Formats: sequence, C-alpha cells, structure tokens
Amino acid sequence: MGAATFCHPLDVIRVQMQTDGVAYKNTFDAATKIYQRAGILEGLYAGVSAAYLRQWMYGSFRIGIYAYLLEQTQLQNVAKGKNKNDISFGQKLAMGCCSGGIGSFIGTPSELALVRMSGDNKLPPAERRNYSNVIDCIARIGKEEGITKLWRGATPTVLRATLLSSAQLGVTSEIKGYLSKSGWFGPNGAYFYGLPMMFCSTLCSSFVANIVANPFDVMKSRLQSMPVDASGKAMYSSMGDCFVKSVKSEGVFVLWRGFFPAFVKLAPYTVISLTLADKLTRAVTGKDAL
Repeated sequence: MGAATFCHPLDVIRVQMQTDGVAYKNTFDAATKIYQRAGILEGLYAGVSAAYLRQWMYGSFRIGIYAYLLEQTQLQNVAKGKNKNDISFGQKLAMGCCSGGIGSFIGTPSELALVRMSGDNKLPPAERRNYSNVIDCIARIGKEEGITKLWRGATPTVLRATLLSSAQLGVTSEIKGYLSKSGWFGPNGAYFYGLPMMFCSTLCSSFVANIVANPFDVMKSRLQSMPVDASGKAMYSSMGDCFVKSVKSEGVFVLWRGFFPAFVKLAPYTVISLTLADKLTRAVTGKDAL
C-alpha cells in the first residue's frame, strides 16, 4: 500500500504517455499537463483505489507464491544434503515467471481498472467514463461489457508480468546472493540490517525488468484503454494487431514509450515492496522471502 501510494502519479503518467490520444513531449510535460487539466486528486492520483486493489491482488499473490516456491526448493536441497541456497539463476527466473503469471491473471481486473481510471481525464469530456472508484469501475465493466471483458488485455498483462516478475524476483535473488557472499555489505550482507544490500539488488533488477517488460506494458495499456463503438468493434482485435498497427504508425521505439516514468515508478516500487516483503517475512517466519 505504501509503495502504491508513493508511486501512483508515475503510473498515471506512464499510462497516459503509452495510450492513444493527447501526445506528450516527455515525462515532465505529461505531469504538467495532467496537473493543469485535472489537479492532484483527480489528475495525478486518478485511479489510486485501483492501484491499492492491484497491489493486494497481484503484488501479494506474486511475492507470496515466489516465497513459497523458493522455500520448497531450499527444503529439497536440504533433504538432498546440499546447501539450501544452491539454486541456479535459471530456477529463480522460472519461479519468478510462475509467480508473476499466476498473480497477474488473478489481478487483471484491477489492472484494467487502473488503466481505465488513470487515463480517463485524457479523453474528451463526452467520451469519459467517469468511474467513481475501483468497485464502480469493475462493476460497470462487468455490467456494460460483460464479465469476461474484465480480463481484456490479459495476454499482454500476463506476458508482461511473467517477464517483469522473472527479472524483478529472480535478478533480486541472484544479486542479493552475490552481494551477501561478497562481504561488501558486511558478513552475509547484514550491514545496517541488510537494507543497503536490498537497495542495490532491487534497483538493478528494476532496470532489467523495465527493459524487457515495457513493450508488453504499451500493448496492455492500449488494449485496455481502447474505445469500443456502438457495434462492439474495437480499435485493436488482438495483441498482435495492436503491435503491428502501433509499430507501423509510430515506429519501433513506441514499444518503449513511457520508459522513464515506468522506471522511475518501478524502481522505488520494487525497492520498497520487495524490501518490506523480505524483512517482514524474516521477522515473522525467520526465513528470507527472496
């Protein structure tokens, strides 16, 4: 919740830069225009209730599943007489893929609500949906468009989350293990309660994750925010159609549009959420989450 509150304005900027409609020159230009158009609460914090729901549904499941898979692998290593942390980088990436894919599919309705609510004030007044909160958004989508439409954009959402979680969780675990052994942050990385080591690990993983996941983030945002006419015809028929049309009309670098706000949002979000998850898990269970 703390990470979602702190980082939400960057999510709004990212969504509005990635979707069709009003064009922004850069991150600062987007932030300025969003603020001028709608202020702080209705502009930069539009859809924050959806961000909280996403954190609870997607974030909690993702980290919980990864921690469980990591613990089970460690127990298997101990049972075989091996070092419990003798886990390959490939295994960690696979755990991240699995946990991210499951968590994102469960959380797709909240992700859809976040994109819709964050980008609503970008639309012309006559086309705005004017959702009052995340519950109203999800209820109206289910009623007006059908329950299955709550999973619109699920394919790029799951693919993005699979790559994102694989990089975030797997790379964080790998770098954390390396730094812990290096002695740079004290014995077993314990200097200042392990916080500097976690900061470096999560910051590096954030950058890697953003590079590989941003193209799917653009496709997801466009699919989930696209208008549908009275006959039910949408702007894009699929993720592939969205990809081809976007690259053809705007060039290949459209796939990394919004990279800077996405990274500036992802970095503190990853640092805060994974550090809290790791430290709280150790405090409660005596075991590492990552």
